[in-house]
Amino acid sequence: MDDFLSNLSSAMATFTFFYSTATFVFIYAMFRDHFPQHLQDDIQKYGRKLVNFAYPYSQITFDEFTGEYMRRSEAFTAIENYLSDKSVVSAKRLKADAVKDGQSLVLSMDYHEEVADEFNGIKVWWSSNRTTPRSLQFSVFPAVDEKRYYKLTFHNRHKQIITESYLAWVMNEGKAIKQNNRLRKLYTNNPSKDWNGFNPKWSYVAFEHPASFDTLAMDANKKQEIINDINKFKMGRDYYQSIGKAWKRGYLLYGPPGTGKSTMIAAMANHLEYDVYDLELTAIKDNTELRRLLIDTSGKSILVIEDIDCSLDLMGERESKKRKIKEDSDMDPISKKVKKEMEETTDSKVTLSGVLNCVDGLWSSCGGERIIIFTTNYIENLDPALIRRGRMDLLIEMPFCCFEAFKVLAKNYLKINSHILFKQIGVLLGKTNMTPADVAENLIPKFEGENVELRLNRLIEALKATKNGGACRPNQKRKRRNSNLTNKKKK
Repeated sequence: MDDFLSNLSSAMATFTFFYSTATFVFIYAMFRDHFPQHLQDDIQKYGRKLVNFAYPYSQITFDEFTGEYMRRSEAFTAIENYLSDKSVVSAKRLKADAVKDGQSLVLSMDYHEEVADEFNGIKVWWSSNRTTPRSLQFSVFPAVDEKRYYKLTFHNRHKQIITESYLAWVMNEGKAIKQNNRLRKLYTNNPSKDWNGFNPKWSYVAFEHPASFDTLAMDANKKQEIINDINKFKMGRDYYQSIGKAWKRGYLLYGPPGTGKSTMIAAMANHLEYDVYDLELTAIKDNTELRRLLIDTSGKSILVIEDIDCSLDLMGERESKKRKIKEDSDMDPISKKVKKEMEETTDSKVTLSGVLNCVDGLWSSCGGERIIIFTTNYIENLDPALIRRGRMDLLIEMPFCCFEAFKVLAKNYLKINSHILFKQIGVLLGKTNMTPADVAENLIPKFEGENVELRLNRLIEALKATKNGGACRPNQKRKRRNSNLTNKKKK
């Protein structure tokens, strides 16, 4: 009899619980669907006040994105890093992400998990949360209006210590952890038509290029000047702030193909421990999207536009606009309409002014500690406005291989610092145009057991063949290209 009464009591309690829950859900649904919005707001407002009166805890929310979803919050990232170790100990559900060489992992707590923390004897609680849209969506992509955030809960009497000391400590600790664990990345921009919650503006892979200034084939004095310049930039936060300039620096790398422009970028990135953003202008629809991409980059990074003279028709764009106005005035209405439709179908409408604004305008100050690098094979093809001082602060010529550069390559590939054939090679390099890439190709062993002397002799034969082939010096090539450009403009 006692067991029967006990089971009945338990069943009645369960029924009462589910009945009360169903009643509450029904009432809340009626309230949300049928009460006027302003009345709902008032009830929720005074309801919160009533709860706060009896609830002695305060809460601070840290959203993932700020500025209308344009930029990821640094505070959110720092908190995520700070809580990683604590999550391993306390949270039951975790998320994992690869770092550095891709073999180690950083763990963070999953959504709707909570971990406790302590600061100077004060206990606080962190929770990871996510809100999803109310409307039902049928899509393979996550909802674009999904929001992620961290929530910090603490007692009201500790508010001053939390806001003035604890949060600053969390930010500093989180940034230090990020620097130690971060995987350096090589980014490339996705086509703007594909941007959504699943496919972001930038995609990345681990940046694992082994280049360094020690292995870079270049004159030693010129190399040291570049190293000194980027070191001074990295330590120049206070200096740039004192002179009222954005903390950025621009470099133009120019020279024939195969002279090491891309290797120079990799060496800079490795020396500074920066991420690299490889910006493909032809995948960008217009100047607005170019600014959105720039906003979505992080500090401590190098923004690269390779072969900028080939990415867009930037040479003489201002003159072309003048010619366009004159040509349009001579066209009949039907021809104007056809031409307009053809222009509207062009994939990229990024202009010279848009690029200049990102390099040196107001938008260039978004994010600190950034280097901007342009590369080109033909510097004379660029609009002077693009490479003036203040936009490209240092113009670095990447020339054909000189004897100093050859000695670096010999050390890299042959593991030697001198040889009886070096003198002959030095004389030939002084009379012949050969890129460091071509020199390196001749130093690579072609079969097992090929000795140093065979490889040096192969380089000598290649230099003689290039010399006898009538290759011209760099100055002569420039004169010919300038002459060709002049003839084209006259036509």
